Amino acid sequence: MFLVAAFAILVAMAMALVRACLGPTAQDRMLASSNIGAYAVLLIAVAGSYLEWNSFVDIALLYAMVSFVTTIAIMRFFDHDQDPEQDTAQPEEKGS
Repeated sequence: MFLVAAFAILVAMAMALVRACLGPTAQDRMLASSNIGAYAVLLIAVAGSYLEWNSFVDIALLYAMVSFVTTIAIMRFFDHDQDPEQDTAQPEEKGS
């Protein structure tokens, strides 16, 4: 059962990797990379359960925290990286 779960997680990681490479927008790519981090946490937890090493749960939690902070930092970078002049919303001009 552990091998089937690990295989399913690896397949899901591969699909997320494809989305990260082919995503049409930066947000799609970031969401896919965040999913890869979540799947990595699951894979670490499954491996720790299979090997009966309880310390793997601590490693998985640490990896989850690092992945979360990295996701927030990169999304803030994308938010500040946008040029305000490229905004498509134009203010309405007052009619004459």
